[in-house]
Amino acid sequence: MSVEQPLWQALTAYRVLTLLYALGLCVYSFDDYDHPLGAVVYLAVLTLWTALTFRMVSSAERCTRQFLVGDLGIAVTGILLTPLVDSHDRIADGTPTLPSIWTMGAVLGFAIKGGWRWGASASTVVCAANVIERGGFAQDTVHMLMLVWVASVAIGYVVEVARASERTLARALRIEAATRERERLARDIHDSVLQVLAMVQRRGAAIGGEAAELGRMAGEQEIALRTLVSTGLVTPPRGADAAPDPDGPTDAAGPSAPPCPPDPERSDGGPCDLRALLAPHAGSRVTFSEPGAPVLLPAGVAGELAAAVGAALDNVRVHAGEDAHAWILLEDEPDAVMVTVRDDGPGIPEGRLADAEAEGRLGVALSIRGRLRDLGGTAAWISAPGQGTEVELTVPKAPAKKAKAKGEAAR
Repeated sequence: MSVEQPLWQALTAYRVLTLLYALGLCVYSFDDYDHPLGAVVYLAVLTLWTALTFRMVSSAERCTRQFLVGDLGIAVTGILLTPLVDSHDRIADGTPTLPSIWTMGAVLGFAIKGGWRWGASASTVVCAANVIERGGFAQDTVHMLMLVWVASVAIGYVVEVARASERTLARALRIEAATRERERLARDIHDSVLQVLAMVQRRGAAIGGEAAELGRMAGEQEIALRTLVSTGLVTPPRGADAAPDPDGPTDAAGPSAPPCPPDPERSDGGPCDLRALLAPHAGSRVTFSEPGAPVLLPAGVAGELAAAVGAALDNVRVHAGEDAHAWILLEDEPDAVMVTVRDDGPGIPEGRLADAEAEGRLGVALSIRGRLRDLGGTAAWISAPGQGTEVELTVPKAPAKKAKAKGEAAR
């Protein structure tokens, strides 16, 4: 049910109750009218109109603009007819008009249907008719008309806010439904296509020859499909003879995730999605996990961080072996970007990093720790013999921007 539907139901009840109130006033003041027959005729027409249009104010679809104009016309007519059936002294004393507070229902119909602008326009017409009926701006009339105007504008504004909230909720529900459908498809693909591709890769490697090449291609497609299902970011094939597909899938992040230049060092320093630089590292032995939204850094900073990740993976291949499995986890924190590279290798003995740097092996000192230091970040190693190694690379966002500006000034 629409969030504004209760307002239409309330308006329907309001019109009936205020009609009964106007009829009661007519009966009570019947002997005081100069022309009571005129008052009776108008209230009979008002009663017939309210009865015939009872369903017109039950929903926004039935309440048309033509009906609202006619409804307001009935109310204004009753206001302007009041001086013809009532005495001048009674009008000067503040006697209610023929339609009385029923008029407010016509104004509220405009406010609920079209928002505060429609409500303000309708209440302005009613205010003008009441001023004409009283023959001037009496104090009590001004107070009443201001209440009518403020109430119509307030209710119209509330209706607009309610409609905006309803649209937001509808979008959220559609996104949730799409996400659930995507998860369902991902489960189906995982249980069928991905398992077949993985089996082809294993059997091809075992058979050898042309089957090994077929298995390698199946493995690359398995990685691309897994990435597409999980985040929409497709990793291009890494084979030397693989050509880009101009009609292939693109980054699901859309225009908010600008592509990275081929060489971030020679770029204009604009924002770059770090996911696009780290995704090519994914493979049969490397699992890449990233956020669903773009992780934006200056292109130079993103390139240096990606190079540090590549150096960490080189260390995994050299020291943990070709069969070791590695995991890359990209995290976008409010103040920093963190990349964790973990492997299931034999681990690093205590003191081995310091010994390697003393021996002149500067892969860790320069390729990783040096890059992070220049970016204002940190690099930390967590390792124990037989339990693998974990490298945490952290780049604060604000210092990264300062480091980039400093580098540009030096050039």
